[in-house]
Amino acid sequence: MEKTFVEDKTYEKIDFRESPLPKGEYENCTFNDCDFSNADLSDIKFMECSFNACNISLAKVNNTAFKEIEFTDCKMLGLLFSNCYQFGLSFTFKNCLMNSCSFYQTKIKKTIFTNSNLQEIDFTECDLSGAFFENCDLTGAVFDHTIIEKADFRTSYNYSIDPEINRIKRAKFSLPEVIGLLSKYDVEIDSAH
Repeated sequence: MEKTFVEDKTYEKIDFRESPLPKGEYENCTFNDCDFSNADLSDIKFMECSFNACNISLAKVNNTAFKEIEFTDCKMLGLLFSNCYQFGLSFTFKNCLMNSCSFYQTKIKKTIFTNSNLQEIDFTECDLSGAFFENCDLTGAVFDHTIIEKADFRTSYNYSIDPEINRIKRAKFSLPEVIGLLSKYDVEIDSAH
């Protein structure tokens, strides 16, 4: 079966649940307001593509390649990025709703998350070296044996990161949210002197 190769194409308001995206490679394509929820995107290669206002929730991404991808204003609940093709995995997220996604054991250094909801995300054993979390809600996000060296959390909030089991050297935090590094100790911190 011949695989599709598509370049420089824009897809507008397509429901890919009803008409699945053909398997193949998509380079420099734009997807605007498309619905991929519960769609099977397995074994598809996306390179230098942008997804804008798409619903990609619970899509199957087994062996899916995401290289230099921009997700903007997307709903991406429950995606298992841990199942993606790992070589060259790179993307940025802006204004995305990403609750309950898994980045288990992925290497996504210098990934940029901006104004995104990252509640209940699994970053277990993930390499987030140099990642930038700008104004993100990390309520319930799991950092377990995660590499967050040189990562920037200064404008993000609601995180709980155990410095004893994560590599945090030169990571950046700000007050008052840095107390998320002490949450496991169940201590009371008073701001008064």
